[in-house]
Amino acid sequence: MSPVFKIIKKSEINTIIPLVKKLNNNTVSDAVLKERFAEMITQNYECAVIYDGGKLIGMSGMWFCTRHYAGRSVEIDHVYIDDDYRGKGLGKQFLSWIYKYAESKGCKAVELNTYVQNYPSHKFYYNEGFEILGYHFFKKL
Repeated sequence: MSPVFKIIKKSEINTIIPLVKKLNNNTVSDAVLKERFAEMITQNYECAVIYDGGKLIGMSGMWFCTRHYAGRSVEIDHVYIDDDYRGKGLGKQFLSWIYKYAESKGCKAVELNTYVQNYPSHKFYYNEGFEILGYHFFKKL
């Protein structure tokens, strides 16, 4: 396998919906995801993907911003690699590619959130050098 990492065009954003649904256990409908992605692409959001041949096998959203405590940074979001491709070093390669891309855009830091119960991701991110900075709280209005 020789994976291809790239930034997808805004017009291709809905191609990630099947992977987003897997990540979130189908808790959000296609219609709602399409609506939300249509808004997200008008903000400082980009999406990196992984292809194996013509098959989409991974993704990560990227929010670019400037933080008072970190300067120019990227927050990676909804990172997902298809089950069949895990445990092969692909996640490490993908994040390395994302780090270089973020640096090319002037970023000095990378942030992310991961679900509390996603224990394998915690180990992975610790091994990538991430540290817990705080807690992410959420409240529906």
